[in-house]
Amino acid sequence: MSVRDLADYPWDAVAPYAEQARRHPDGIVDLSIGSPVDPTPEIVAQALRAATDAHAYPQTVGTPALREAIVQWYERRRGVAGLAPANVLPTIGSKELVALLPLLLGLGAGDVVVHPRAAYPTYEVGARLVGATPVAADDPADFPEGTRLVWVNSPGNPDGRVLDAAELRGIVARARELGAVVVSDECYAELGWDGPWAHDTVPSILDPRVCDGDVGGVLSVYSLSKQSNLAGYRAAFLAGDATIVASLLTARKHLGLMLPLPVQHAMVAALHDDEHVAHQKELYRRRRDVLRPALERAGFRIDHSDAGLYLWATLGEDAWSTLGWLAERGILAGPGHFYGTHFPHHVRFSLTASQERIESAAARLAVS
Repeated sequence: MSVRDLADYPWDAVAPYAEQARRHPDGIVDLSIGSPVDPTPEIVAQALRAATDAHAYPQTVGTPALREAIVQWYERRRGVAGLAPANVLPTIGSKELVALLPLLLGLGAGDVVVHPRAAYPTYEVGARLVGATPVAADDPADFPEGTRLVWVNSPGNPDGRVLDAAELRGIVARARELGAVVVSDECYAELGWDGPWAHDTVPSILDPRVCDGDVGGVLSVYSLSKQSNLAGYRAAFLAGDATIVASLLTARKHLGLMLPLPVQHAMVAALHDDEHVAHQKELYRRRRDVLRPALERAGFRIDHSDAGLYLWATLGEDAWSTLGWLAERGILAGPGHFYGTHFPHHVRFSLTASQERIESAAARLAVS
């Protein structure tokens, strides 16, 4: 398969619903895409401005300050001690890593890439790009022979599902039986809302309760797009097995996948400052506290959604019908069809809209 063989970009199919929603007298409330709308924290912007004299090529491996900041962040925020700079690597956002990882790991025809049943579509894109076979499975018992890569996404996009340490441990154990690499996409980990995640840290795949302190064959992927409003910076990183990290580093050097130096400086500032993360979480909490009950009063059932930036909801009908119902009210959401074949009746609502737009959506949902 080549890039030319990829299907049309799925979000193009939402355009007619967006057009209808824009005709609402008070304009569209776009809850379809998880793109931050709040300002980049000033402490981060200042660090970027201070590093604009970036006349030399940056190092693919990242600056020593950035690698050390990533190591410290995993220990302070994720409960993962014992990492070293050799265990971490910055990436140009997380989406490019998700799409390219099967290629960078040397996968191809005959290999299986497992991803969640409700899944960010780029996991499948990356597998198909190299001719590997994508398999949607949540139960480790369903991971087939020939599996070389297992994607975990907790908290999940689109469903906000959180896997506890015991569930993650089972996934790692099964992957090791199969000789597969486990990669956990954890970019919503700071945004826990319900159940134990209202107070406890969402566990990382690198948590010692999961892998017994042995990160062999295990990687964690993280992005600052959500917690720090840095989507436009393309600021992300991975951590885990030092041997795999070294192999990825070599490949990324050949491909010129270098994170701009000013962005690296900005990431250091973001990773050392927890205050802006807490502030941003509170903004999302307020929006969620308005939108969730409004959806429930309108007849939606909310599934999972215990953490992350989305509410995974259903009216019990095909998602395209729900999108039409919402568009009549000037609201746009994401259809479950985009996240695999298993949830055609669900839609995804994003919390990445202003408080005013969220409140407008709630008012519109209250009108029959």
